[in-house]
Amino acid sequence: MPRAVVNKYETLSIELEYDTFGDKSNPALILIMGFGAQMVAWDERFVKLLADKGHFVVRFDNRDVGLSTKLDGVVVDSDAVVTAALLEQPLPPVPYTLSDMAADVAGLMDHLGITKAHIMGASMGGMIAQVFAIEHPVRAASLISVMSMPGEPETMQSTPEAMTALMSIPPSDRAGFIEHSLVYQAFQSKKYRNDAQSRANAARDFDRSFYPEGSPRQMAAIYASGRRTEALQALNVPTLVIHGTDDTLFSPVAGERTAALIPGATLVMVDDMGHDVPEPLWGHIVDTISQFTLKK
Repeated sequence: MPRAVVNKYETLSIELEYDTFGDKSNPALILIMGFGAQMVAWDERFVKLLADKGHFVVRFDNRDVGLSTKLDGVVVDSDAVVTAALLEQPLPPVPYTLSDMAADVAGLMDHLGITKAHIMGASMGGMIAQVFAIEHPVRAASLISVMSMPGEPETMQSTPEAMTALMSIPPSDRAGFIEHSLVYQAFQSKKYRNDAQSRANAARDFDRSFYPEGSPRQMAAIYASGRRTEALQALNVPTLVIHGTDDTLFSPVAGERTAALIPGATLVMVDDMGHDVPEPLWGHIVDTISQFTLKK
């Protein structure tokens, strides 16, 4: 798969691993994955459905995950960052924020010669997409925020089981990592949970890139970036918010609040959808996205 240098700092260049689907002459749709997740979490079959609808689809690994640049050895006290953010106290230093990750997206677009794109993100990816729309509005044909939130911690309303699963530390051996993946079913779509699928996805992810070190830095970036309340209220980008009624990690309130803040946003609540995009719902979700993007 190709790589692109998207950001250059004094001592580091950020390179993103990416791939593309569909005809480049079609409207571009950039897919941004969530916390600790690789771009392959956007199932290739799902991505091809979007391409078949008439999109030029780009998916990529965020920094610190998958095959993109990793900030090896850069230490951050993510617990201290989270605590300070929740108490609204001065933050400890962080290696990067969601603004830097949104700038990575802009750099990838430059590399691909894409002036403007529909920007779609899931969970943390939805946060990055929101920041992109706020900070790079002329380059956002639209914002599609999926199972995400507006930087207001109180809107998450996670169940204890879901938060425990998210913060659990996976074993470093392949077999243990695969079996551990079943704990994430605590926040996945209840109707469509599948042990075999969980294990298959975990095997895919482990074999491609096992890198738990990046997760604390991504978590710190989320909380260090703060609330987007006022910025979203001032946003002038066509917006679609998709959220599952069964999401126990980011409660439906998070999606409803995101849509309420953004002027003119369209909110689509998806029945039987948790904090994932299960295959039985792909058709509905792809149709919802395409009807929104391709009318622009």
